[in-house]
Amino acid sequence: MHIHYISEQNSVLNHFLAQIRDVNIQKDSMRFRKNIERIGEIMSYEISKQLEYKNLEIQTPLGIKKTTTIANPIVLCSILRAGLALHQGFINYFDEAENGFVSAYRHHYNNDDAFDILVEYQATPSFEGKNMILVDPMLATGQSIVAVLNKLHVEHQPKEIHIAVVIAAPEGVQYLQEQLPENVHLWVGALDEKLNEKNYIVPGLGDAGDLAYGIKL
Repeated sequence: MHIHYISEQNSVLNHFLAQIRDVNIQKDSMRFRKNIERIGEIMSYEISKQLEYKNLEIQTPLGIKKTTTIANPIVLCSILRAGLALHQGFINYFDEAENGFVSAYRHHYNNDDAFDILVEYQATPSFEGKNMILVDPMLATGQSIVAVLNKLHVEHQPKEIHIAVVIAAPEGVQYLQEQLPENVHLWVGALDEKLNEKNYIVPGLGDAGDLAYGIKL
């Protein structure tokens, strides 16, 4: 698996990452969503540098301009519900992309810290021969992303797979390295220190879904 740590080079991305972590700024859910959306736009630009391009001739009012355009169709796929704001940032840039949505959540079957990942709802187009970009703000254990990819790959094989996460724990990155093939690209906004005993990212930012859309039951 190819790993890209975007925040290693200073840019405005780090400005937005700082704001989504700040407990005072987090109180404004609209601003939190907007910052996640902006991060999605920045990550879209970075990912676009790795895509395959083809030559194109454009008719302008004064002549012909030779340029390039993305060669293969893109499917953006988000893990509900936390991925929605990040998805918006991606679709702002990849505006011709098809879109898919899938649910994945931790099921604590004994009401303790142990859990399974349940993947239930799925609404996606075909990924066959396309660039699949899977977006999810937080990469904690990595189990949700692997479970989603396993479900989505049953029938259709994408040409390329790009996974975009805003904040990741080292344990999650290692798990994806062990479980996913070499040709997958993982894009990480920021790599944090560790997972705590409840498998939450430290220092992290809290629950991205709750901060964006309100506390769930």
